[in-house]
Amino acid sequence: MSKAVADASGSIDKMDSTSPADPEPGESIMDARRIDHVYRKLDLRIIPAFWTLYFLCSAIRSNVGLAQTMNIDNGHDLGLLRLLLGVVIAGMWPGMSYYLTLFYPPSRTGKRIGYYFTAAQLSAAVVGLVSAGFQKMDGLQGLVGFQWMFLLYGIIGICCGISLLWWLPDRPTVPGDENRHVSKFWPKWLPKSSPALSGEDARIHYEDLTRVYHSRAWGWKDLLYVLLDWRLWPLVVMYFGVVGVGIGVQNYGTVIIRGTNPELSGIELSLLFAPIWIMDLIAILLVTPLSDRFHHHRALFFSVPVLLQILGLLLTTYAGSVPTKADPSANPWPRYGGLLIVGFGLGPTVPITMTWTNEIFQPRHGEVGVAAASALVSGLGNLGSILTTYALYEGWASDRQPGPKQYRKSNLVMVGILCASILASALNTILLKWFGHKGITPKKVSSSSSVSGADAGVPMDGAARREIQERGLGRLWWSKKG
Repeated sequence: MSKAVADASGSIDKMDSTSPADPEPGESIMDARRIDHVYRKLDLRIIPAFWTLYFLCSAIRSNVGLAQTMNIDNGHDLGLLRLLLGVVIAGMWPGMSYYLTLFYPPSRTGKRIGYYFTAAQLSAAVVGLVSAGFQKMDGLQGLVGFQWMFLLYGIIGICCGISLLWWLPDRPTVPGDENRHVSKFWPKWLPKSSPALSGEDARIHYEDLTRVYHSRAWGWKDLLYVLLDWRLWPLVVMYFGVVGVGIGVQNYGTVIIRGTNPELSGIELSLLFAPIWIMDLIAILLVTPLSDRFHHHRALFFSVPVLLQILGLLLTTYAGSVPTKADPSANPWPRYGGLLIVGFGLGPTVPITMTWTNEIFQPRHGEVGVAAASALVSGLGNLGSILTTYALYEGWASDRQPGPKQYRKSNLVMVGILCASILASALNTILLKWFGHKGITPKKVSSSSSVSGADAGVPMDGAARREIQERGLGRLWWSKKG
């Protein structure tokens, strides 16, 4: 084992400061493409599992909001279900974000988070369409439509959760030492998950991302350092705003649409709900890959979509008119168009926030910093969803009055928290430029080194050298021909 580590570490020391993803002098295009191939192989193993998990969890969460407009009477209270669902899902998002950092450098995680985050958008669209079918099952076997919906999704979710024990690989291990991270709690009679990579692919990954192979023990003091790090709090505010709006639209999208046109049926509402998340998906696929290629400008790729959300909310609030008995010819569609713009703006903001968290905390605090910061950003930031779920829309009595001003105050509050998110991203950029990298010095990795902690420095594996410069638009699909 020690020989394997020494050999791999020695090969790292011999590498010059070149970029594997965008070759510079001293590195061949073939080497760069070989590294890209390794990460694509990891994509095939990890992303489908994450996508399936996130699709089901997002679908189950969307069902709670949809149930409010389905065939549900006053005898069913979904408040406790919302609470329990929030408790169960709370650790999933930071856990998934942290898991990616075990296999990808921060400059590659934005696109990957975006890949599986598209599952939330597709699930919202599909659930909106499928819920129309569940409404037709009302009364079957003594259950109403939304109960059938909860039951079937719950069974599928349990089966998926069990399958992930083998579907996903354990954290990568040093080549030649595959038994190093075997869990003591894993029963011996159960088959273990197969490694993500093997042979030459495993060696290349080790050289490119050595930092994840040499983690150190951590304690409460490390968590305290993360909590006291000022870089955490602008990220929390950013997440607060965009998640508050995202959950508000997810839980109350059909309610908002009905406010723009009270004449719509439950099935029509479900069908109109789906395109919001298709717009969200399109934005993720367009923006998150670019944010990775220009990863020094995360704030810009975050703020522009947030501005689109603000524009969409203003259109939803003030554009067009609401049909009434006195004016049945009024045009509500500009307001619905505003919701589509909100959906497009929502798409890349959460993946970019979590990727920026990884980029900031991994060099300074190591993997414990990534795990703790991701949990704190998503946990504290999710207070925004509490605001939009309980204080706005259904919770604000004056906003429930039908008419052109319905939900106006709630929409404007969401505009306000989005403005706070933009200001937080700008402040974070300025402070990082002035103070953010003090005390972090480049450091080569050896088999005995500790690569995490505030005083460890930036581990100079292949990926760390690559992240010094942006990839830009180099090595896109049109440049790979020939």
